[in-house]
Amino acid sequence: MAALRRRSSRPGRFVPDFDPDCGDRALTEARHDMVIGRWQGVRDLLRATGDDWPRRTHRLRLLSHAAAGSSTVEAWRAAEPGNPDAAVLRAATEVVRVFDAAIAAGRGSVVDRGRLDAAVDACLTAADAAPADPMPWVSLLSVARLHEGGVPRQRLRHWFAELRHRDPYNTEGHAQVLRYWSARWHGTHGAMYDFARDAAGVAPPGSPLPVLVQIARVEEYRYVVDGALGRGPVRGFDQHWKHELAVTELRRTHARWLGAREPGRPVAPEEVPDLNYLAHAACYAGQVEMARELLALLGARAAWVPWVYTGEPEEQFARFREGVGLGGTDRGTG
Repeated sequence: MAALRRRSSRPGRFVPDFDPDCGDRALTEARHDMVIGRWQGVRDLLRATGDDWPRRTHRLRLLSHAAAGSSTVEAWRAAEPGNPDAAVLRAATEVVRVFDAAIAAGRGSVVDRGRLDAAVDACLTAADAAPADPMPWVSLLSVARLHEGGVPRQRLRHWFAELRHRDPYNTEGHAQVLRYWSARWHGTHGAMYDFARDAAGVAPPGSPLPVLVQIARVEEYRYVVDGALGRGPVRGFDQHWKHELAVTELRRTHARWLGAREPGRPVAPEEVPDLNYLAHAACYAGQVEMARELLALLGARAAWVPWVYTGEPEEQFARFREGVGLGGTDRGTG
C-alpha cells in the first residue's frame, strides 16, 4: 500500500510518546520513588491496585525493572516482612536481575545456576505469600527461559496451570510461555505458533489474548533477521506480514479483541503494548482502515517493541500515521 508507506515532508511532524508507563501517572511516580529509595508510595500503589490483574501485572513488571538497580525492594521487605506485595515485587525484581546478568554475559552464556535457583525460590516464596496473585507465576514462566535446556515439561505445565488457575487469560504470562517455545529459546516456530493459536482460540470475546499470534509473528521475524547478521533483507521474507494466513489471523485478532470492545472505552495503560503489536501488524500488512483505527485509538502512545525490530521506532510510528491520513495534532480517542 503506497499510501501507507508514503513519507511526509511537512514541518512539525507528529512525535509519538514512548512513555514506558503508557500514561499511568501513578506508576511513573512510584517508579521514581523506587529509584530514589522510597518504597512507601510503591506499597500504596499496589494496595490500591488490588486484584485488577492486568493493571497489577503491568505495574509490577515495570516496577521490577525500576527496582533492579537498587536495594529499595529489599529495604521494603525488611521493613514489612509480612507484606505480600513486597514479596511479589522482590521476586519479579530478582528475575529482572538474572536476565540483566544473562544479557551482560552475552547470548549463549550459561546463567549461574545458584542465581537461577534463588530467583525461583523468591517466586515460590511470593506465591505462598500472595496465593491469589498470578504475578509470581508470570515471574516463574519468565525465568524458565534462562534454564539451560529449559525446565522439565511437567514443571512448566505446573507453573502455567497455576497461572491460569488465578488469571486464565493473563496476556503477559502467556507471552512468556510463547517466548519459551520460540526458536530463540527452547522450541521452534511451529511450537510457538501452535501455542499462540491454541491460546487465542479459547480466549473470550474482548480479551487481548489473540494478539499472541501477532507477537509470534514478530518473534519469528526477529529470529530470522538476527540470523541474517545484518547482511541485508532476508530472501523470501518480504511477504512475512502480508501473506494470506498473516492477514487472516490479523483480522481474526482484531475482530475477537476489538470487535467486542465497548465503543468509546478509553485505552488502559496495560493495553497499550498489545495494541502496538496489533497496529504494527496492520501497518506492515497494508491494512489501511484497520491501521487507521488502531493508530487513532493509540494516539501518541507508542511502545518501543515491536517497532524497534523493523526499523527506527519513532520514524515508523509517525510515518504510518501520516500514511493513513492522521494529522500531526491528532492524539487519538484513548
